[in-house]
Amino acid sequence: MSKTVLVHHPRPGCAAAHNNHPDIGLIQRGRSGINYVSDQTNKAVRQAEEDPQASNYTLLPGKRGESFVGTRRFFNQGRRNQDGSVIRGATGHRNEQKDGRGRRHQGGQTHERARGSQNVQENEKRGRSYQEGQAHERARGSQNVQENESKGKQYEGAQRRARGLWNEQNDESGGRRYQGEQGHERVRRSWNEQANEDRGKKYQGGQVQEDARGPRNRQEIESKGRRMWPAGNPHFKQNSTPGGTRLSEQPQQVKKVGYKFLESLLQKDSSEVVITLASSSGFKELLSQTAMKPSFLQLICQVLRKACSSRMDRQSVQQLLGMVRESNFLKICLPQYVSDMVTEAVPAVRHQYPEHIGNIILLLQDLISIFPSSSVQKISMLLTILPASINALRASGVQITEEMEKNLNKVEMLVQHLQEKRREGTLRADNYTLMQPQADSQEETYRTMTIYPTYDELHHDTKPFLRPNIVSGRYESTNIYLDTHFRLLREDFIKPLREGILDLLQSFEDRSLRKKRFDDIRIYFDTRIITPLCSPSGVVYKVQFDVKPLRFVRWQNSKRLLYGSLVCMSRDHFETCLFATISERDNAELAKGIVQLSFNAQSRALLADVQPSDYFLMVETTAYFEAYRHVLEGLQEIQEEDIPFQKYIVECDVQVKKPAYLTMDTKYNFAPLMEDNPSDEEIHVDGLRKQNVQVLDPNRWPSMETLGLDESQMQALNLALTKELAIIQGPPGTGKTYVGLKIVQALLTNKDVWQRTDQNSPILVVCYTNHALDQFLEGIYTFQKRGMVRVGGRSSSEILKQFTLKELRKKSEFRHNLPMHLRRAYVNITYELKHAEEELHKEAKLLECTTYGVLHERHLEAFIAPQHWDSLKTGLDDDEFSYSASQHSMILEWLGLGFTAFTQRNIEAEYPGGEQEEREEEQEGETEEELLEILEEADLIQADRVIDDEDSAKLQRRKEEEHRAVHEIASMLLAMKLENEEEEAEWNEEEPQQKSAQWEISSSQRKKMKHKMKAELHKLNAMSEAEAYAIRDLWQLDMNSRWRLYRLWLQTYQRLIRQRILQHEQQYQAAAERLAELRLQEDLCILKEAKVVGMTTTGAAKYRQILQKVEPRIVIVEEAAEVLEAHTITTLSKACQHLILIGDHQQLQPSANVYDLAKNFNLEVSLFERLVKIDFPFVCLKYQHRMRPEIAQLLSPHIYQNLENHPSVLKYENIKGVLSNLFFVEHDFPEQVIQEGRSHQNIHEAQFVVELCKYFLHQDYQPSQITILTTYTGQLFCLRKLMPAKTFAGVKVYVVDKYQGEENDIILLSLVRSNKEERIGFLQISNRICVALSRAKKGLYCIGNMSMMGKVPLWSKIIHTLREKGNIGRSLTLCCQNHPQTMTLVSTAADFSKVPEGGCSHPCEFRLDCGHVCTRACHPYDVQHKKYQCLKPCQKVLCTEGHRCQQLCYEPCGPCMVIVEKIVSKCGHLQMMPCSCPDSKFICQEPCHKKLNCGHTCNKYCGQECTTRCPELVTVFLPCGHSQKVQCWITDEMNQKPIECMAKCSVKLECGHECSGSCHACFGGRFHEPCKSPCKRFLICSHKCQQPCTTECPPCQLDCQNHCVHSRCKKKCGERCSPCAEPCEWRCQHYQCTNLCYEPCNRPRCNVPCTKLLRCGHPCIGFCGEPCPKKCLVCDHEEVTQIFFGFEDDEDARFVQLEDCGHIFESQGLDRYMDEDDDAIKLKVCPICQTPVRKSLRYGTIVKKHLVEIEKVKEKIQGPAREIESSRQRLQAALRSKSVLKRNLLSKYLMLEDKLKASDLSIKSIGAIENQLNFYERIADLTSSLSKIDAKEQKGLKKRLDEVQEWLDKPRISFTRQELMDLQAEIQRLTYLQHLLSRLKGTSGMISATLATIIAMLREILEGTKRFTEKEEDAVKAQLKRINAALPLSGLGITDAERVQIVSAMGYPRGHWFKCKNGHIYVIGDCGGAMERSTCPECHAVIGGANHALDSTNSLASEMDGATHAAWSETANNLLNFQDLHRLM
Repeated sequence: MSKTVLVHHPRPGCAAAHNNHPDIGLIQRGRSGINYVSDQTNKAVRQAEEDPQASNYTLLPGKRGESFVGTRRFFNQGRRNQDGSVIRGATGHRNEQKDGRGRRHQGGQTHERARGSQNVQENEKRGRSYQEGQAHERARGSQNVQENESKGKQYEGAQRRARGLWNEQNDESGGRRYQGEQGHERVRRSWNEQANEDRGKKYQGGQVQEDARGPRNRQEIESKGRRMWPAGNPHFKQNSTPGGTRLSEQPQQVKKVGYKFLESLLQKDSSEVVITLASSSGFKELLSQTAMKPSFLQLICQVLRKACSSRMDRQSVQQLLGMVRESNFLKICLPQYVSDMVTEAVPAVRHQYPEHIGNIILLLQDLISIFPSSSVQKISMLLTILPASINALRASGVQITEEMEKNLNKVEMLVQHLQEKRREGTLRADNYTLMQPQADSQEETYRTMTIYPTYDELHHDTKPFLRPNIVSGRYESTNIYLDTHFRLLREDFIKPLREGILDLLQSFEDRSLRKKRFDDIRIYFDTRIITPLCSPSGVVYKVQFDVKPLRFVRWQNSKRLLYGSLVCMSRDHFETCLFATISERDNAELAKGIVQLSFNAQSRALLADVQPSDYFLMVETTAYFEAYRHVLEGLQEIQEEDIPFQKYIVECDVQVKKPAYLTMDTKYNFAPLMEDNPSDEEIHVDGLRKQNVQVLDPNRWPSMETLGLDESQMQALNLALTKELAIIQGPPGTGKTYVGLKIVQALLTNKDVWQRTDQNSPILVVCYTNHALDQFLEGIYTFQKRGMVRVGGRSSSEILKQFTLKELRKKSEFRHNLPMHLRRAYVNITYELKHAEEELHKEAKLLECTTYGVLHERHLEAFIAPQHWDSLKTGLDDDEFSYSASQHSMILEWLGLGFTAFTQRNIEAEYPGGEQEEREEEQEGETEEELLEILEEADLIQADRVIDDEDSAKLQRRKEEEHRAVHEIASMLLAMKLENEEEEAEWNEEEPQQKSAQWEISSSQRKKMKHKMKAELHKLNAMSEAEAYAIRDLWQLDMNSRWRLYRLWLQTYQRLIRQRILQHEQQYQAAAERLAELRLQEDLCILKEAKVVGMTTTGAAKYRQILQKVEPRIVIVEEAAEVLEAHTITTLSKACQHLILIGDHQQLQPSANVYDLAKNFNLEVSLFERLVKIDFPFVCLKYQHRMRPEIAQLLSPHIYQNLENHPSVLKYENIKGVLSNLFFVEHDFPEQVIQEGRSHQNIHEAQFVVELCKYFLHQDYQPSQITILTTYTGQLFCLRKLMPAKTFAGVKVYVVDKYQGEENDIILLSLVRSNKEERIGFLQISNRICVALSRAKKGLYCIGNMSMMGKVPLWSKIIHTLREKGNIGRSLTLCCQNHPQTMTLVSTAADFSKVPEGGCSHPCEFRLDCGHVCTRACHPYDVQHKKYQCLKPCQKVLCTEGHRCQQLCYEPCGPCMVIVEKIVSKCGHLQMMPCSCPDSKFICQEPCHKKLNCGHTCNKYCGQECTTRCPELVTVFLPCGHSQKVQCWITDEMNQKPIECMAKCSVKLECGHECSGSCHACFGGRFHEPCKSPCKRFLICSHKCQQPCTTECPPCQLDCQNHCVHSRCKKKCGERCSPCAEPCEWRCQHYQCTNLCYEPCNRPRCNVPCTKLLRCGHPCIGFCGEPCPKKCLVCDHEEVTQIFFGFEDDEDARFVQLEDCGHIFESQGLDRYMDEDDDAIKLKVCPICQTPVRKSLRYGTIVKKHLVEIEKVKEKIQGPAREIESSRQRLQAALRSKSVLKRNLLSKYLMLEDKLKASDLSIKSIGAIENQLNFYERIADLTSSLSKIDAKEQKGLKKRLDEVQEWLDKPRISFTRQELMDLQAEIQRLTYLQHLLSRLKGTSGMISATLATIIAMLREILEGTKRFTEKEEDAVKAQLKRINAALPLSGLGITDAERVQIVSAMGYPRGHWFKCKNGHIYVIGDCGGAMERSTCPECHAVIGGANHALDSTNSLASEMDGATHAAWSETANNLLNFQDLHRLM
């Protein structure tokens, strides 16, 4: 026997890590690191340093000595800060300013850094390739060669981490953590702004937008050429873009921007300049340089000035200036350049400076205007230097212009204003609206007015300044003209909102507010912003409102929430408002209370603070806001000098000139206009002379017959072609569209006359509606097949589809011909958009799913307090309940929605009436399906409003895909869904096992459960956190409290997701806005090539900037009399030379929202009508081609003086079935007022018109030949209810106003109005009368109260004409076609019963083929009865029993269904069944009486198969000794699936409390559940401890509440806060703090009274420089002066408002209270509500002092950073040495490895990890020893080891004493068991009877289910000695006695014995740590190790001395020495 003893003598310090190796790649402040750089690279670096502009390399900013570009990776071992703390992982280059100070590290905190690469070139050479569709997990950046960490390991576990290259310039980007299943992410805040920008984190209002993921900007993506995704990301989809460009293309790599390139940009259009630079990463690289030549800098300023001058590309300008704002160019280069001006010696150079200074000042202006909040600090240094440099230049003789000084002064004033606002706390984001300061007397100009309502407008009923539209004379000036129309138009949409909200504010105390009706607004209660969605226009939001008050609204016909309508949302009585427009309207969604909103920019910034649980009041105004917005913006933007035709429009000159492009010699070719086009011969021989005529000489024109025109049409054509502003009036049917088309044809034929030579200029055609535009463009298409573009909304024309922008963009040649800068920008922006959309969708879907049902508890676990989670999972003391609940979801059972009897029994009581509601819903659905789908006013409005031309089919597909995706996620997230079909599927798809385990659930119960859940999910109230903390047993709560608590969990979950997606929203919105601008540029390219461009007026306003670029010379406005003047003006560009207005002011006028503005301010007077009224020359068409003469006489002469009939209208046939072609039916039945929409209806008229329509359909007229018109929307609803779709399909029903320009053969008109007051509303307006009476071609039938109408002069004349002709009366005479002599008078709907089938009352008596006689009355349709269905009973005999067919005659006969009694042959039971059904196929319904195998009776029907799973409850006895009731069938499966014992444990724990776990949960008493007794102690942070029963409270896990005016801490409360390094904002005109925000203030409190006025007009009661208290001493006197401190009623009392809670206190008393030192380390709290005071400038020094003390306590709790870091490294080294652990438990090894890399380790967490490491190692040792025992014994021991591992895996902050004892005892038990089993291996023949008894006793103890006690351990030890003696072989090849002798002889304590890989034993002396390698004398394998690390092939020989761990490890005593661990924590 030979044993090798390897003795190692320790060196000094052998217990600690050696520091004898250099830190490779270490870069320290002020030192040079060791950089491995190739010669070639060094050369490149030197070259780059000498001339940055000439280099192909991009240097990182910093000192020359610190710059390096390498091809290897560097790993930073650590960097010592000035205070001695270690900053981990700072890999690569350190950004430092020129002063060498760099960034400051505060508080000695340890920052874990993402390890990243050093620069672009390095990345490109070394870059990991991104494999599409593969998520890279735990991909780590550059690693050290020695540490060899470059190999990425992946493991599936609860925690995943993605680490990677964040940015080539960012060497200190924050690491990211995934916590729990939700994968919560957090990004540590960077200390460097440049790093922030490069990493993609946006600073808005001083707040860090957290949660950045992966590579964050395009520059990074370009440079890396790859993509890394977090775990679980969906694959990145590669869709083809319109031009065939694949989005998967990586945007181009960083291309260097040089001097020549920038110079070339100066020659280009400003739009191209800004688009190029905004999408150029090379330019961003250039701006990041810290030094550049003056000439280069000057050029950059010139280029930036040009770029910022682009008016069309504001989003690209914003993107570009965002790059500038965060660049070294602004922070370093510009200040340096400006300061160097003072020392410039060359006079010529000095004299050039003013130009460059001017560019810099304009750049600053642009920066402030776009980023008012974030740019103030950025430009402060530059703004400080500029005046000094300018003064120095002036002193040296350089001329400084007055304009420059004026501009600089303006910038300084703006910055001063913004700084003041920032101090007030009102400037927090870049959406702040800059208003130029104005003198008090100066009236606000319309150009600076905000379009949205202001606070004052909504809260104070002040009358706005308005001028009326002048309709009888000229305007003073163009400015007054524009101002007038701007203010009138703005007031038209603001007034209803203003007055409605003012009315609402006065009604808030009204209890019946929800039932109250408001005249001007519509109100929606309990509105919530659910989730953001991606749309082509940007981010929109799904919003949900309460539909209960609106349950009677028929959304498909309602004008509520139409596309483009403005809504205002508020949660604080409109103190703050969110404005949005309806972005999408879906009737089905509206019925559920869901609508999509698009918020304006100002409101979007406020959404960051909005949580999904916040409830708003939403107010809607009916105005189509989008149209107002575009026109109002157009009026503000248009320059006075750019308005064409001011001579006529403003000055009202009536002497009209010819178009500027015409001369006296201009000739036009009219040949294409001629009716009979001349032959080619005529044209070519003599035709040219004849057809080309001088256009200005009317005598040379062809005749009107040749041109196919009548006299007035000829005059109109002449006027239109020869006058620069032409007006053509076209009465109904006179062919104004026909004339318009002739005009367009003439202009296009002769386009060379007016077309510019240098640029193509299309004709612009503008119409009021989409329908009219389609009609006009289709007419143009007949003679112009190419070159047409239709811009705007949804076209119903198939012909025009090819001419829409959408289709034209798709053409490959278009995309190919686009300028390169647009193509490049398109790829880059689309890539950004897709990435942001994918990230946003992923989170938004989760958010949306939370509204679809109840979340499964596993997804809420992270948000449920541990004691609540344990309580929830424990359930009730009901065995059957627990078993069933565990199969599905415990939270459902808890909320009363489960499957067991426990939760079913209260459903009836909880939610009665659910079934009835369900029935009502179903009935409503059925009713709606039967009714005619009327293309109602709302649908037409919707169609006209939608301007974009997005493919509706594509959108629908996308919506369906999203819906499907959401529901797929919902099926995983939710325990129960709301939808019926989903719910049914969920129940039906359950396993049979689960099904049978449930109680029978009926359909009605399911419905009730659904309604209960729906009602609870829509409730608002959630439990407060304080209330939730006090709860221990969740099952003791009443149902209402349970749902309130569930809503608290849900809202916490929603809030976290909402926070995560904020940044993605901003990225998507920015990219979408840039893409929209880019599309405008693309559209511009299309429009410039067009010959005709068609737009609606709204579309023209939206695309106004494009029109200014396209410069159409000729504009034709159709329906010009319907268009508001402001709309017409905004369609005109400066280049317009010819304007043609076509319309009829005597038909419909423009529609104004406010009646007062329409009538008293002439807003409804169009430009067309205004010019006609001032006697401007116009032509009125006089021959009508539509109406038969009887109808036309109603219009002429009453409305039109000279309207004549065209011969074609004299040939119409008479209307069938009536005596007259024109008739007005009189009545006096009263109208009804409709609540919804303030409309009217007349049921009598509706019924009469519907019956008359049915009568005409019976006359064999096609439905398409009949149109029903009504004057009110309310009547439309009424008509719809009376018109079943199967009868009236195809009949058109319209409101009169929406039928202008249309016609039909037969018109049925309902006038509606009939009342005692004789009010007829707008029926007295001649325009509407004209439209209503002029739509019919052949027959017009009207019903109304004609005696009331006769009071109106125009109606009186019309009625007089009707009476003369006998076309009016109380009854309409009907005439039978089959019996012409039979006449029937009808005056009411009931009278039509006399002609039930449209003939007369005679019977038909036609004999049918079946032998029956036609039962109908006389009918003029279907004379041969081909379609007739005989409804008499069928008489055929069906069976031998003589039963007759029970169907109707026309229906096919089926099998006999008469119910008869039969005997079922299988069982002999007598059953009732259909006659035709064989008894063999019938399922007998008698109860089954058979006995199952178990002896119980079957519970199925006789005809069904007997169940195999008996549901009877039986008692079973479990191995643990307890009994439990379970379903009978479960007992059969006990062997395969043991039953979980739910008996209470009740053991007294170490802490003294009783264990609350169950027998199963506590593993039979071996591992106890953690104690759940409440802690109730308050932590240092003021939160109550959430952990139950702990010796020492762990760090607080709630979100940190610390915040200042700049930002909020985003860490957990127990972690140390990063101090705010922004400048302190506490300043006023008397004092200013100059310290940083986190430092104590160096100024006193200012006690000078504030001079500001409150909103109420009274003086502020606060102090100078403090936020003004919200209360007023006058208005709130009683509240303010309520005695608290005792000084409140003093005359000179001043008050301070605590910002944290809002309470107001008298300053003297509060100062004294805050200054008191109470020796407690905690924050001061509000004396009233006890809210901690954190955010107060006045008491900032006190707050900061306490925070510093709290941080020290946190640090003590968390442990010193050095100690933690040292422990981390020690444990990492120990872990690496655990080869047995790695080999046997790899997943645990990787988990521990990952935990040790976490950035927020504390002493407590270190201790927990160390314990886990030791326990897992012992489990691994035992696992590896399984091979030493018999194979049949291995399974049992493995199972026991798995149980230990399961318990050890549970999440915990630290191990309690109880847990340590439990784990230690069980592992010790298993160690003994393994020892025993290994001794027994192969000894079957050697065991005596006595020994067998001992072994059986030992096995009973060691394999028992109870806890292993000390007494049992002593017994086991004693008996094992006897066994060892009896079975002497130890497995070592020696006896046990020999083993003991050897160990004693060596004299070493446990842990010194080891073995080689082949099992040969050796010992290591001294400390027991291996310091050298040798070879085993027996097998020559490696033994020993190095640096205290054992060779990986060797292991501890525990069989020698029973050691569980090596002696050399510092962890050796940790497990057992619990008291030391406690002391550490």
